[in-house]
Amino acid sequence: GDWEFWSEWKEKNLWVTGSPIVSITFPAAVQSPLWYRYRLPFGAVVCVMALLAGEWINRYLNFWGGTYFPVNFCFPANLIPGAIILKTVLIISSSYLFTVFVGVIGWGLIFYPGNWPIIAPLHHPVEYQGMLMTIGDIQGINYVRTGTPEYIRMVEKGTLRTFGKDVAPVSAFFSAF
Repeated sequence: GDWEFWSEWKEKNLWVTGSPIVSITFPAAVQSPLWYRYRLPFGAVVCVMALLAGEWINRYLNFWGGTYFPVNFCFPANLIPGAIILKTVLIISSSYLFTVFVGVIGWGLIFYPGNWPIIAPLHHPVEYQGMLMTIGDIQGINYVRTGTPEYIRMVEKGTLRTFGKDVAPVSAFFSAF
């Protein structure tokens, strides 16, 4: 989805929940035949590396090359830690069924911590025009994209507060299902 493109949307709960669910399909589709036919456990890692290389080429050529949008504002998610967990669980267990339950749960749970070093600077609070916002929100306000309603940037004042202060672990837990 579009939450995968823009850096300030990577702090939202939809990215933490939706992206791991959507991104598991290609690595699982490559891992399955490589393990079944050749007993090669690195299909998910190779697939994720190819996906990331393709995404970086796409982001560079289309965002920077076509519109001069800064590449560091539209970087792809890091899927490598999840692929390593899938590979490790498959090597240790040698079982598809165990990998489906434990490996995929690990894929969902490691997604946010694996991307945290990349998106952590975007959470830094800054006072901007009398308002306290994150750097990601300031990026979204200053680098305007298309003006259709689904792309209009709104600075949120609250999210899943029912679950307490930190909502990212809750979202990561639900993405593991």
